[in-house]
Amino acid sequence: MTFDNVFVATLAAILLTLIAHVTARVLARKLSWLPMVITALALVLLFLFILQWDYNDYYDVAKPVFDHLLGYVTVLLAVPLAAMNFKGLPVKKLTLIVILASVVGALLPMSLAYLFSLSHDTILAFATRSVTTPIGLSVADLIKAPLAMANLIIIVSGLIGGTLARFLFRGIDDDRAKGLALGLAAHAFGTVEAWQISHTAGRYAAFGLAVNGLVTAVWVPIFISALSI
Repeated sequence: MTFDNVFVATLAAILLTLIAHVTARVLARKLSWLPMVITALALVLLFLFILQWDYNDYYDVAKPVFDHLLGYVTVLLAVPLAAMNFKGLPVKKLTLIVILASVVGALLPMSLAYLFSLSHDTILAFATRSVTTPIGLSVADLIKAPLAMANLIIIVSGLIGGTLARFLFRGIDDDRAKGLALGLAAHAFGTVEAWQISHTAGRYAAFGLAVNGLVTAVWVPIFISALSI
C-alpha cells in the first residue's frame, strides 16, 4: 500500500494510530491485565500488515506529526496538575521522593552502563532514562549525549515500566502511590497506564512526570558538566 500524496498518507497514518489507540483503550477497560501501550503498538503493526503498508513509509509520515504534538502534550500535563487537590498534601515528603527518584533514575542506569563497560555516549544517554521524551532529548542535547540512543532508552524503559506496572501493583490499593510511581519510573507511558487505573492515579502520575522532568533537567546537566565527562 502506497500513497502518492503526502497529505493523504499523513492523514491515513494519524487515523490508523488513533484507531489503534481507541481500540487498545477499550480492550484495556475490559481486560485490566492487558497493557494499553503494548496493545496499541501491536494493533498498529497488525493494521500495517493487513493494509500491506510498509512500516518505514508509515514512520516517515507519522513521526514528524507526533514529534510536533509531543511537546504540546507535555505542556498539557499542567491541566491534571491544576485539578489536583494540594490541600493537606505532604509536599515535603513528595518533594523528597521526587528528588530521590530523579537522582536514582539517572545515576543507577549510568552506573550499570559504566560497570558493563558500555561506551561513553551510551553512559551519557542513560542519564535521560527517567524523564519523558521532549525533556529527555533536551537534556541529551545539553550533555552531548546521542539523541537517537537517548530516545530509544526513554521509550524502552517507559514501555517496560508501563507493561509491568499492573503486575507489580498487586496488593497495593493506594492509587496515589501507583500513579506517582508510574509517573516517576515510566514517565509518559506510565502516565497513560495510570489514567487507566483511575483519575487520581493519573493526576499523581502527571505530577511525578512533570516535577521529575523539571528536577532532572536542572541537576543532570550541572552534574555532568561538573564531572567533565
